Amino acid sequence: RPLAPSSGSGWFLRAPAPLMGNCVCAENCRGKDANQVAGSRNGTVQEVIGMPLSFSDAQNRPTHTFENGATYTGAWKGSMRHGEGVQVWPDGARYEGQWVNDTAQGNGRFVHSDGDVYEGEVLNDKAHGHGVYYHTDGSRCEGLWEQDQQCGKGVEVWADGSRFEGFYVEGSKHGLGRFAWANGSQYEGEFAQNSLTGQGIYTWNDGRRYEGQWLDNQMHGRGRSTWPDGSVYEGEYARDMKHGQGLFKWGDGREYDGQWRDGKQHGTGKLSTTKGVKRTGQWEDGKHKVWLD
Repeated sequence: RPLAPSSGSGWFLRAPAPLMGNCVCAENCRGKDANQVAGSRNGTVQEVIGMPLSFSDAQNRPTHTFENGATYTGAWKGSMRHGEGVQVWPDGARYEGQWVNDTAQGNGRFVHSDGDVYEGEVLNDKAHGHGVYYHTDGSRCEGLWEQDQQCGKGVEVWADGSRFEGFYVEGSKHGLGRFAWANGSQYEGEFAQNSLTGQGIYTWNDGRRYEGQWLDNQMHGRGRSTWPDGSVYEGEYARDMKHGQGLFKWGDGREYDGQWRDGKQHGTGKLSTTKGVKRTGQWEDGKHKVWLD
């Protein structure tokens, strides 16, 4: 049946997108330290079918009840739903809007049996074009849709005030975007398959800032971190922790330039004191072991 809440995918079964509120812990949360997507095929329904919708040949008839218990009230063309009409399913789901040749097409409003609502353009029984999806938890998704999935530029807003603006591919955040959390933290940069992946800037609500590479919601690759006390780290990260070669400058003027492992000094490095003394040494698991000069 068209527009059935039990259909396989898309806006009929959409669950609220993950808020990602806990996905970016970063090393300090664990106490370790003091493109635009081009080529979207979206278009309005009229642009897709190549002609304006016309219902001059439609006729209104009494309410019709289908074998599955669903009812349709509205316009018909022969044996096909065509024009303005309302269909209601036994589970309470309801579509009100335009139909073309027995499929939902044009502009409409679909209310799911669980209370979620989609309003906007539809094509061949699927969300296609511009539309807004309202979740019962207060969140909403607005933007372009293609074959039942967000595709192109869009906006998501959550009940707590968190907000995402950016690009989607096949229903996932993918490309350039900006995510602002309700607590004041924010990320601006690249996304891939709903995760922070690529180049981006994350700013915490306590003033910390990281600019660099990300992979699966973790700092991974080269990057630069700054802290409110003036400390700076520039170098390599792995799985959210300093790992590899990097330079750390404390706010008091000390510097360590060398190797890191799992967020701690590990291997050979050079330490510069506040008095300008420079020494090369060996560190293990964050602890100095021996001087080499």
